[in-house]
Amino acid sequence: MKKVLPLLFLTTLLVNAAIAQKVIKGVVKGEKGSPVPGATISLRGSTNHAIADNKGQFSLQTYAPFPVTLAVTSIGFVTREVEVTEQNLSSVEVILVVDNRQLNEISVTARRRNEKIQSVPIAISVVRGGAIEDAGAFNVNRVKELIPTVQLYSSNPRNTTLNIRGLGSTFGLTNDGIDPGVGFYLDGVYYARPAATTLDFVDIEQIEVLRGPQGTLFGKNTTAGALNITTRKPTFSPAATAEVSFGNYGYIQAKASVNGKIANKLAGRLSFSGTQRDGTIYNVASQKYINDINNLGGRLQLLYTPSDNVSITFAADAAQQRPEGYAQVIAGVVTTKRPAYRQFNAIIADLNYKLPSLNAFDRLVDHNTTWRSGNDLGGVSLNVDAKIGNGTLTSTTAYRYWNWDPSNDRDFTGLSVLSLSQATSKHKQWSQEVRYAGNFSSKLSGVIGVFVIGQDLKTAPVHIEESGDAQWRFSQSTTSELWKTPGLLDGYGIRTTSRLQTLSAAVFGQLDWAITPKLHVLPGLRYNYDDKKVDFNRKTYGGLQTTDPALIALKNIVYTDQVFNAKTDDTNLTGQLTVAFKANGNINTYATFSTSYKPVGLNLGGLPTASGQPMLELAQIKPEYVQHYEIGIKTTPSASSTLNLAIFNTDIRDFQTQVQTAELGVNRGYLANAEKVQVRGAELDGNIRFNNNFSIFGAVAYTDGKYKSFKNAPVPLEETGGTSAFKDISGGRLPGISKWSGSLGGELSTGGKFLAQGGRYFLALDGYYRSEFSSSPSPSPFLNVDGYAIFNGRLGFRAAKGVSVFIWGRNLFNTDYYEQLLVAAGNAGQYAGVLGDPRTYGITLRYNFSPAN
Repeated sequence: MKKVLPLLFLTTLLVNAAIAQKVIKGVVKGEKGSPVPGATISLRGSTNHAIADNKGQFSLQTYAPFPVTLAVTSIGFVTREVEVTEQNLSSVEVILVVDNRQLNEISVTARRRNEKIQSVPIAISVVRGGAIEDAGAFNVNRVKELIPTVQLYSSNPRNTTLNIRGLGSTFGLTNDGIDPGVGFYLDGVYYARPAATTLDFVDIEQIEVLRGPQGTLFGKNTTAGALNITTRKPTFSPAATAEVSFGNYGYIQAKASVNGKIANKLAGRLSFSGTQRDGTIYNVASQKYINDINNLGGRLQLLYTPSDNVSITFAADAAQQRPEGYAQVIAGVVTTKRPAYRQFNAIIADLNYKLPSLNAFDRLVDHNTTWRSGNDLGGVSLNVDAKIGNGTLTSTTAYRYWNWDPSNDRDFTGLSVLSLSQATSKHKQWSQEVRYAGNFSSKLSGVIGVFVIGQDLKTAPVHIEESGDAQWRFSQSTTSELWKTPGLLDGYGIRTTSRLQTLSAAVFGQLDWAITPKLHVLPGLRYNYDDKKVDFNRKTYGGLQTTDPALIALKNIVYTDQVFNAKTDDTNLTGQLTVAFKANGNINTYATFSTSYKPVGLNLGGLPTASGQPMLELAQIKPEYVQHYEIGIKTTPSASSTLNLAIFNTDIRDFQTQVQTAELGVNRGYLANAEKVQVRGAELDGNIRFNNNFSIFGAVAYTDGKYKSFKNAPVPLEETGGTSAFKDISGGRLPGISKWSGSLGGELSTGGKFLAQGGRYFLALDGYYRSEFSSSPSPSPFLNVDGYAIFNGRLGFRAAKGVSVFIWGRNLFNTDYYEQLLVAAGNAGQYAGVLGDPRTYGITLRYNFSPAN
C-alpha cells in the first residue's frame, strides 16, 4: 500500500497536466475585420480568463471537458458567447458587434413601456448612468451641462428652480404655495420638493428628460416636462462596485453598491454615496472657507419575483446635506430712485463699513450670520408589476419626507442687518399610482392610470426673520431723528407659523392608434382635481418696547402682523393630440398639440401691504393654463448616428411667477400672475460613433421667452423708490432663459490592458455654452448674467470588470461666471451672485466585481 499511494498521486498529476495542456487560441475582431485589443475572454463556469493583445489574439488554458463556452466582452461592443470544441480550439474567431445603446438603440420608459428612443414621438434626451458617473455629474446641476434645455438655479436647496425650456418653476426664489411645472420622478415615484434635485445621485441607471407638457403619461401633472430617473435594479447575479474619488479643495467622494440573490426568488441591492469638499469662498469674519459640500445618501432595494408574471420591488432611501454653504457674494450695487441717503453706499458709509472686496470673484465675504442648509430627504416605496393579457398593470405606493433646517445672511454683508433668517420646514407626502400599459388590439395600444397625492407642509416650528442693530439705517425711509432711537429695531422680528395641506388626484390616459404601420394618432386626456388649504399666522416680536405711536409706526414700516386663511378646490380637463408618421425605418416625424394646467397658487411668504394693511387679494393667485404646439423629426442616418430636430411654441395664460418687492416683510418675494407669456424655440441634437474608437455628441437650443402681457409687475431694482411700485413690462424677456445654449463632446478610446485586465484607454472632452440671460423677474440691465462657456475633460482606463482609473477636470480654463444674481432683501441697491465653481480636478478609482457566469 505504501508503494501504491505515491503511484496514484503521480498518476493524478500526470492526468491533470495532460488536461492542462489544452489551450484555446483565437482572435477577436470587429464587424469590419479590425482587431479588438483589450477584449476579455472568460471561460463560463470558472474564473479563468484571458485578454486579447494588440492584434486581438488570445490564448486560454482550460481543465474543463469540451465543449466549453467563452464569454467575450469589450466596452463598446455587445457581449458574445462562443462554443468551443476540441476540433476548433486552436482557431477560434470571435466577431463582436458595436453596441449602439448610447445612440438610437437606447430604451426608454417615457410611455410606461420599453421602447427605442427614436421611435417615441416626444422630444426626449437620455443620459446613461455611466456617462453621468464618468463626467462627475452627480446631480441635476451637472446634467444641465449635457442637456442644454434643462435649467437649474439654486441659491439653496429650498430655493431651487428646475426648468425645461425656461418653464416649470418660479425663477430664483421659491414659494411653497405653487406646484412645480417639471415633474421629478425616481423609479416611478414623484418627488414634490425641488430640494431633491440638489442631492447626489445614487446608483443611477439612466435619466430621461422629456420636454413639453406630459400630463397624459405621468401621475402628477407636468406643464413643462419631466425628469424620469431610473436606478439600477436588483438582480440575482452577484455583483459589487466600489468607487472613490479625490480632488482639489479637499474633495473626496465614495460610492459603493452590492447586489445579488438573498433567497429563492428574492434579490437585493444596497447602494451608498458620500461626498465632502472644502469651501470655495473665504469668510474673513470667521476665518474659514464656506460653501463646502457634506452629503450622505443610501438606497436599499428588494426584488421579489413570486412568478414569471409578477415582480415586486421595495425601496427605501435616505439622504442628507450638512454644508456650511450656499452663501452668496455681493456682485454689484445699483443706484435706485430713492433719495441719496437711502443708497447702499451712503448707508454703509454712515455705518463705517466697507465690503471685504468689490470683486465678487475674489470669493471673499464677511458674513456674520452662519450659513446652514440642513437638507434631509427620504422615503419608502412599493412597486408591483403584473403582466396581464398583452400589457402590464403597475401599482406604485410611496411615502416621502423632507426636513429643512436653514440659516441665511440675507443682507450679504458683515453688518447686523438681518441677524436671523431661518425658514425651518417639514414636508410629508404620500402617493398612489395605478396604471395599465399595453396592447389593446393589433392596432391600439396605450396607457391608462389614476394618481393621487397628499402633501402636508408646515413650519417647524416657526419661520424667523430678525433684525440686527444696523437694520434701522437700511429701513430708514424719512429723515426723522426717531430712526436713530437706540434699540428701536435691534432684535425686532417676525415669527410665522403656517401649514399647507394639499390633495391632488387625476385620471389620465393616452392611446396609440396605428391607422397604418407608418401613420399613428395618439390622443390623450387628463382630468385633475386639486384641493389646497393654507393657514398663515405671522406675529412681530422684540425691538424697543414702547407705547410711543411714532416709534410704533416706524416699526410697522419694517414688519407687521399678518393672519390669513385660504382654501380652494378646482377641477380641470386637459389633453393632447399627436400625429406621428414614420416615412421609413430611419425617419420618424410628429406633430403635437397639448393643453396643460397648473392649479391655484397660495402665497406663503407674506403679503405686500397697502396703507399698512396686507393685500389679502394676493393670498391666492389664479391657475396657469398652457397651450403647446410642437413639431419634430427624429432621424437615424446610420446604425451608429442620430439627428433630431424639434420646434415648439408654448402660450401661457395667467403665468404664475415669483416677484421681488422692496418690502422686507415679504420674505423671498410673493406670487403674482402675468397675464400672458410665450416661449418658443428650436432644438437640434445628435450623436455619431465613427467607429469603436471615436464618438461625438452635440446639442444646440434656441429659446425665446417673453411676457406678452404683464401690466402690473413690480419695478426692477434700479427703479425702486420711483413714483410707482409697479410697471408694465409687457414685451420684456422672461428670466433664466438664454437665447442660445449648447453642448458638445466626444470620446477617443482604444482597447488595451491595465493591471493584467482588459478594457479601454480613453480621452473624453465636453463643453457647455449659454448666452447671457436675465436674472430678474422684472427685466433689469443691471441683473443680466453674461454668457459663458465651461469645458471638462477625463483621461484614463475603463474596464467592465476589475479596476478603472481616470483623472478628471471641470471648468478646465477656470472661467469666472455667475449661476444667478439675487437682489438683497429690502432693495437697498446691492445684489449678490451665486458663483459657479472654479476649476476642480481629481482622480477616480473604481472596481467592478462580477464573477463569471
